[in-house]
Amino acid sequence: MTQKIKLDDNEYEVENLSDQAKATFASLKFADTRIQELTNIQSLLQCAKNSYISSLKKEILSSKAGFLIGED
Repeated sequence: MTQKIKLDDNEYEVENLSDQAKATFASLKFADTRIQELTNIQSLLQCAKNSYISSLKKEILSSKAGFLIGED
């Protein structure tokens, strides 16, 4: 099966593109892949940040209350 790219409303087969267009297409694929990787990393870091905030809130409340909150 041939690889295709759709630009605007036109579809092109990658194998029929010029060498320069193929190189540009490869760069586009690389950029898309890297953006997805960075988006995934951002999501993981946001989860970690939320966990750190939650832990910090518990620690602050525990120190004010004088006993541990949320610990078994």
